[in-house]
This record gives sequence, C-alpha cells and structure tokens, in this order.
Amino acid sequence: MKKMMLLAAALMAAAVSCAYAQEDLTQNPATQSSLQWLENAVPNADAEAATEADMKAYEEELQTSTGETLKFKMIPIPGGTFTMGSENGQPDEAPAVEVTVKPFWMEEHETTWEEFQLFGLLTLAKAHKANQAEKLYPERNDVADAMAMPTAPYSIGSISYDNSSKSGYPASGMTRYAAQMYCKWLTAMTGRYYRLPTEAEWEYACRAGTTTEYYFGDDDSAIDENAWYLANSPDGYHAVMQKNPNPWGLYDMAGNVCEWVLDDYDKSAYKKRAEGKFEGEFAKAKKAKSVYKMFDEIARGGSCIDEAADCRSARRIVSTKEWKKQDPQFPQSIWWMTDAPFVGFRVVRPLETPTADEAAAMEPDFNVWLKYKELNSR
Repeated sequence: MKKMMLLAAALMAAAVSCAYAQEDLTQNPATQSSLQWLENAVPNADAEAATEADMKAYEEELQTSTGETLKFKMIPIPGGTFTMGSENGQPDEAPAVEVTVKPFWMEEHETTWEEFQLFGLLTLAKAHKANQAEKLYPERNDVADAMAMPTAPYSIGSISYDNSSKSGYPASGMTRYAAQMYCKWLTAMTGRYYRLPTEAEWEYACRAGTTTEYYFGDDDSAIDENAWYLANSPDGYHAVMQKNPNPWGLYDMAGNVCEWVLDDYDKSAYKKRAEGKFEGEFAKAKKAKSVYKMFDEIARGGSCIDEAADCRSARRIVSTKEWKKQDPQFPQSIWWMTDAPFVGFRVVRPLETPTADEAAAMEPDFNVWLKYKELNSR
C-alpha cells in the first residue's frame, strides 16, 4: 500500500510538471515588451501629442466587467528642472540637487480599486471568458486577458481597510511588481505607454513648482485641508479627491496611500546625483529582482498611517520585510503585501516613447513571475 501511495504521488508530481511544461509560459504577454502594443492605439484625440505644447488633459477609458465605461483623467506635467530632496528632512533626502524631468502625463488621483480590480482581481478577463462583457477591441482584449495576473489576495479586507468594494477608494496592498504589471496590462488595453513614475518625476509633480516642504507651505498648519494622515484617518485611507489638489491639479499627493515609484532604495542616491555619478533615470538595485526579495523599494507621499512630517514632498518611504509579515506562503506572494494596506500607486505616461532598453528597465522582470509559477506548480 505504501509503495502504491508513493507511486501515485510520483505520477501526480510528474503530471503537474508536464502540465507546467506544456503551458509554455515564455509565450505569455508578460514576457514581451509593451512597445509592440503601441500601434493603432484605441482612439482618443485628446491623448494625442507630438510635442509638449500639444499636451492636454485627457480621459482614459476602460471597459468594466459589466460592459460599462470607467474613466480616469491624465494631467499633463510640463518638463523642467527642480530641486529634488531637502536639507531639512531625513539624511537620505540630502543633498538637495537639481534634476531635469521630461514632460509626461500623470493620473489625476491614485489608481482606484475600480480600475485595478479589472486586472488585479481578474474581473474583466473572467467577464470576457464567461461572455458577460463584449470584447470591444478583441485583439487587445485577448492579449490583456492572457497577461500574467495576480493570484487571489490572502485577505482582501486586511489589505484595503475593507474598502475594495467601495467606489472611489485607492487600490492598495499590492506589491510594486503587481503595480508594474498593471501598467503593462493597461498599455496592452489602450495602446498608450503607461508605467510607474520615477522618484524624480513623482517629486517634481508633487511639488508642482513649489519649493516649500509641502506643496501647501513650509509647515503642516494647513495639512488637514490637504491630506489624509494619521491624525485625521483613524480608520484607514479615504476616497480619492476629497482634499485640495496641488497647484497642478493632482489630488492626494500628500497622504492617503503612499505611492510606488520605479526606484529601488539607495540611501546615497542624491549624493550620487550631486556628484554626477547617478546612472539612468531612476535607481535600480545591482542584483536582479527575486521572488525571495521584494522589498527595499521606494514609495512616496506618506499615507494614512504616517505623521504629518512623513507627508512632506521630499519624504522617501522604503518597503521592508514587515510589509509581508503575515504572508503564510513560501515563497511569499509576488503580488500582495499582507501588512501594507497603506501603499498604492498612480500611473504616468511619458510624452517620449521609451527605447527598447529603457522599456525593459522600467517594466516588471518576467523572470520573477516565471520562477514564482515554477515554485508554485509543485
């Protein structure tokens, strides 16, 4: 009997291994460059611009799982030079240094659960599969529906303050990797290149031409009119766009949820910038990302669990192992942060289409997903 049980177990393991091999995950859209989906974009006249002067605000449209239209607004951010960092904050915010940023569009508010669930909770792909929603752009929909997508969160209530089913609340608790994959999915859906902002782009847009510690002044006397933070958010974050926007019309750049950026944490990044030793547009860890190490990544803006000082424009927040403390899986999820309901993101779209090398650096490393799938096929 024992030998038969061992044989059955071996056969089952072999079957799983065979199924994994037959699936050929290397052909998944997640392994391909987003640049190939930019031709024949979904029509949107306001989104078209050849130069900075042509840029204007536009509404991006997404189909929901019920066949309705969901819209979010993209705000044009002019290119320019600004002083990044602060001499009055944390050591890793100094030295303050001049940085030049190219023009881009930024989402008016933090990406909401209505937007993110289409990808993150697979609601649109499931609706298409069940013929509950028509494929408006079949070729694009087929690519997007096939994209590597998150597994179900361990507890969606705990990563969202029980707000995931409410209208207008920011999506939260996802890893930076999941946010990046959403951007890739969004690019496939629309034919416009979306990604996370760099740390420099984020701070530039947050400051919106201001040079003070907050975009509403040098002290926190006006913070209650401008941000959701620890003192006024005892029950977690709030719906977006309830506080004053910054001078460029961006909401919740201070507080509510802190927001993922592309940069990995480098405490000497500003010193390197000042000395001309900073390479590229954003800080990237020397070692490739791994399913076992998905922290030491930067989020900006402060959140509903932070003191007022942590909502300053220059404040850098670094993810740690504690953000996944209660994740029982091994390896832990590449998609969700079980203990970080305070982190979310918003998307940007550069005016200038990136080169193939630039895009490869900004997009999620598909090898992380392939390894995760391999380890979870056992």
